[in-house]
Amino acid sequence: MMQRIIGLGLLASLTWPAAAQEARCPEPACAAVAGGRTEGWAAQSRAEVIARNGMVTSSQPLATQAGLAILRRGGNAVDAAVATAAVLGVVEPFSTGIASDLFMLVWDAKSKKLHALAAAGPAPTGATPQRFAELGYGKDPKNWTLGSGMPPAGILTVTVPGAVWGWDAALKRFGSMGFADVLADAEFYARDGFPVSPRIADDWTPLPRSSPLKACCTDHDPDTLAVWTPGGKGPAVGEMFRNPGLARAFALLRKEGPDAFYRGDIARAILAKSAALGGTMTAADLAGYKGEWVDLVHTRYRGHDVYELPPPTQSWGALEMLNILEACVPVWSPGQDLAALGPANPRFWHYLVEAKKLAYADLAAWNGDPKFVTVPVERLTSKAYAASLCSRVDPASAAVTKPGPADRSGDTVVLATADAAGNVVAMVNSISSVWGSGLTVKDYGLILHNRGVQFSLDPASPNIIAPGKRPYHTLAAGFVLKDGAPLLSLLLMGGDMQAQGHGQVLVNMLDLDANVQMATDMARFRHGQVSDQLTLEPALDALVGADLKAMGHRLGTPSSGAMGGYQAIRIEKDKDGKPVYRAGSDHRKDGQAAGW
Repeated sequence: MMQRIIGLGLLASLTWPAAAQEARCPEPACAAVAGGRTEGWAAQSRAEVIARNGMVTSSQPLATQAGLAILRRGGNAVDAAVATAAVLGVVEPFSTGIASDLFMLVWDAKSKKLHALAAAGPAPTGATPQRFAELGYGKDPKNWTLGSGMPPAGILTVTVPGAVWGWDAALKRFGSMGFADVLADAEFYARDGFPVSPRIADDWTPLPRSSPLKACCTDHDPDTLAVWTPGGKGPAVGEMFRNPGLARAFALLRKEGPDAFYRGDIARAILAKSAALGGTMTAADLAGYKGEWVDLVHTRYRGHDVYELPPPTQSWGALEMLNILEACVPVWSPGQDLAALGPANPRFWHYLVEAKKLAYADLAAWNGDPKFVTVPVERLTSKAYAASLCSRVDPASAAVTKPGPADRSGDTVVLATADAAGNVVAMVNSISSVWGSGLTVKDYGLILHNRGVQFSLDPASPNIIAPGKRPYHTLAAGFVLKDGAPLLSLLLMGGDMQAQGHGQVLVNMLDLDANVQMATDMARFRHGQVSDQLTLEPALDALVGADLKAMGHRLGTPSSGAMGGYQAIRIEKDKDGKPVYRAGSDHRKDGQAAGW
């Protein structure tokens, strides 16, 4: 294994440029060099967490511990997932919350089947291209993919939130507990407060501008300022932050269930906020919301069965990316595969980026709500189709997409859980952009998401906005089986980073034999399909950036902040056939994997 990734050992000795490092970390201690592990890959940030009775991994320790507490009280993986997600909505409110969307994969140990839940809300009544045109919004000729012409925030981007329905649906089908149990810790942290970590404090501000209805976005929502920056500023590192309104919302959910959100007091507060700002969401939009259990998209890669979410998510783009690499690398570099090339070779990265470009071109051309448009996902994720694309890549030169404005980023939480019975969950929960729509329902301390920003106002787009239609979703969740048994629960958040991130970490594990923690500690890239800008992490840029630039890649400023956040659990069996879990969590965030 180490021979395959030895090139990445070079990355351990490469650091940020001195000026950039001093700006990020001015303390005298920051002049030190990093130590290394005494076994395995020296640059690995931490060991895999290994446990057999249960496992939770998320981007925040308090949330991970809430999920672990549920497991130790006898709850299962689904119970733990909902508890973890709920606490994440308290401690990372700029990323997720109760007015968000979610997707969840559940490996049910009893039936030995993989299930997928889509709890993504549609555009509300009145969300028509005609209304947007009347308000001054239309197709952006410089943006040929998702979001063309849409305002970045505000009430026009708010779609029906699906998360609370999804939490309830998952618990009722596969859980062993209800809202009264699994939302208790979230209510506690909202009411009594939590100490803000350095990463969360850094992510907290600035808050987005979201108003007015026309010519958005020039003004802050006063309720958002009042709830999230009391006293005129965000919380400092170590400061306790409390959200009594959100605590009231959780108390209602624990007592009344999802009806509190879709038909009760929380629904009425959401509708009042929407109406006051000129939104068109109706009581029927909320009360009538239902998500669905869906079929996953599948491919075989290096002897493994890889599953990703179907449209309208971009998740399936990871499968097309993997198929292209499998079919085309031997064509582009005869006699070699990715492992033989190795991650110190610039062509290794060139091939990954070019495969990503091809997959994302198909996402832009085809992806949308399958209830409204036909998405030929079986053809686009087929081996034959991947092979037909090999000639579109020059092994020595970068292809050019269609340069335009900067790509939209996103903010999301991802988590994975597993229990002693062998049930495993992969879950993604999101309010879309950082701070979502920028609009807060003050009485219940919740941010409204802005998932509608990923519609298009281009009449030719499969993603044109319409009432009752779900937008293109950047959210992704993946799962890997080996010989019919669960092997890997995999997630990587971060807007359009998600599918390309899945592709990269799966290559790390399935081609390069990286363990589940190494797979995220290894440097990543992010390519913007609209901007055609390639961002590398600083050490990777130092290693291969000049070579990739010489190939024609448009390199941006090196950054780790664009690389999203990963969580994964690997499932193995002991000699008695009982599950043993290995988990990894992204060091770029406050991540923690914990088991018992």
